[in-house]
Amino acid sequence: MSILVIAEHTNDALSPATASVVTAAAAIGGDIDVLVAGHNAGAAAEAAAKLSGVNKVLLADASAYEHSLAENLAALIAEQGKAYTHILTAATTVGKNVLPRVAALLDVEQISEILAVESADTFKRPIYAGNAIATVQSSDPIKVITVRTTAFDACAEDGSASIETLSADTDVGISEFVGEELAKSDRPELTAARIVVSGGRGLQNGDNFQLLYKVADKLDAAVGASRAAVDAGYVPNDMQVGQTGKIVAPELYIAVGISGQIQHLAGMKDSKVIVAINKDEDAPIFQVADYGLVADLFEALPELEQAL
Repeated sequence: MSILVIAEHTNDALSPATASVVTAAAAIGGDIDVLVAGHNAGAAAEAAAKLSGVNKVLLADASAYEHSLAENLAALIAEQGKAYTHILTAATTVGKNVLPRVAALLDVEQISEILAVESADTFKRPIYAGNAIATVQSSDPIKVITVRTTAFDACAEDGSASIETLSADTDVGISEFVGEELAKSDRPELTAARIVVSGGRGLQNGDNFQLLYKVADKLDAAVGASRAAVDAGYVPNDMQVGQTGKIVAPELYIAVGISGQIQHLAGMKDSKVIVAINKDEDAPIFQVADYGLVADLFEALPELEQAL
């Protein structure tokens, strides 16, 4: 068996999610190669070469891959992937955009957001917003898989894989990069943070999120939000945690003013320790919380900040 892991990166740095995908690949077994497709992405390739268990890094360095346009990446991955039995990447925004196209080009099914590897052809994945776990077996010659990275620990960085430069420069010419607006924050990135503090509709407006920010800064934590808070316009959607937002599994998750609808729980219930603050003692969030505080958040948050 041979496995191709598609690296996620910013050209100059490798995403931590890739290390978790390599762990999932190692559970399948076989030789693991990592494809780094970008522009001036030598630093990301060197970081990928250090991942434990990686046999070889394939570097496709061309302007066509600079902004991770799905059409260009899919064509490249499908061409390179024909030589492999498995193609894996993280179930991130980029992965979810690219890999279904790869599966279509290879005429195989995609297996989405696996949580565990049973064998080389059998995997576990969540369904019904995480309320049930399906065991899926695939007979396709090439398994195209996205990995829920919160379910796999990051691999070590003690490898020394070789780096092979590909001559590919696949620009299919049906999309072009126009521009981007990046959210910038001094706080940790939401999906990689050790501690996450999230707010919901109970905060009542965006200005009151300042109460969360003060606590988060004391804890060096990332700040998230429920879909209700995002839909109400309190905060931007890149902060959304849940089934239709970001999946997180930090060491500590503090949910403030969040009722705990099933869609939100799907995005955070794998957190190691869950703390809930809500004035409604019957809120569903308390069913998954390790610690629950029934209190008015407008009194509890300032007290928590002062205690910290």
